[in-house]
Amino acid sequence: MSSWEQREVYLIEVAQRCLRGHQSFELCRSHLVAASQISKGTIYNHFTTEADLVVAVACAQYQGWLRAAESEQQRYTDPFECYLFHHCLRLYDVLAQKRFVIERLMPNQELLQQASEEYRDRFNGLLAQYCKWNQNIISAVGERPGFDRYELLKNYIRGTMINSDDGLKRCDDVQTYYQFSYAMAQLMGHSDRRIPSKQTFSLWLQQIEQQHTNAAA
Repeated sequence: MSSWEQREVYLIEVAQRCLRGHQSFELCRSHLVAASQISKGTIYNHFTTEADLVVAVACAQYQGWLRAAESEQQRYTDPFECYLFHHCLRLYDVLAQKRFVIERLMPNQELLQQASEEYRDRFNGLLAQYCKWNQNIISAVGERPGFDRYELLKNYIRGTMINSDDGLKRCDDVQTYYQFSYAMAQLMGHSDRRIPSKQTFSLWLQQIEQQHTNAAA
């Protein structure tokens, strides 16, 4: 990774930290100067428009989801469990990290048109990959005629993520993930499938917390 790419990654990480706990994207390129200790000119070279900054943050989020999806496919041989735990991990991340929910803004064609071609193409490529992964997993679980299960689930998950940062939900609440999984199973058309038990989710949360503890050590 070149120094330019490393600096871009760093600036996006700073932007993500600045957005924690916020429900709107009020961050501007100029705000990154003090937060990153990098000159305004350099920041503006990386993000030539305000839209570039938004799209860059969105790209980083989608890249993270794709990495997590690859890891979970190696861990869970059952596509049903893989899908549920993947989106539960996304929800955990929002709640635990107080992460800005990028679905509030993206995808957004008007915003993408304001972004530079480089960021626009990057985002569209990542979006296509992530959509394809979700569609493939849903198909692997088993198709159900009559409804577009992918669209139903996508809209429900988006709504759940947006509504999750209202300050009332806790990242360590087993019931939150149990109910989330139950709803996803219903929308997937697989109400006959047994979702992970509350005990399973409790162990899952313990494992996540232990991983975070080890990473911080």
